[in-house]
Amino acid sequence: MRKKSDLPSKICGVCRLPFTWRKKWEKDWEAVKYCSERCRRARVSASEKSL
Repeated sequence: MRKKSDLPSKICGVCRLPFTWRKKWEKDWEAVKYCSERCRRARVSASEKSL
């Protein structure tokens, strides 16, 4: 078992806060860009409004 401090982390593309690796992201960690579903939706709605 790894310690939480040993897990990889990234910066969220929307809120700019750091987030750490989760088991559900194991297979596609490289593709994860957002810390939560809320940030993912905020990014999509922001790009739709700019059109």
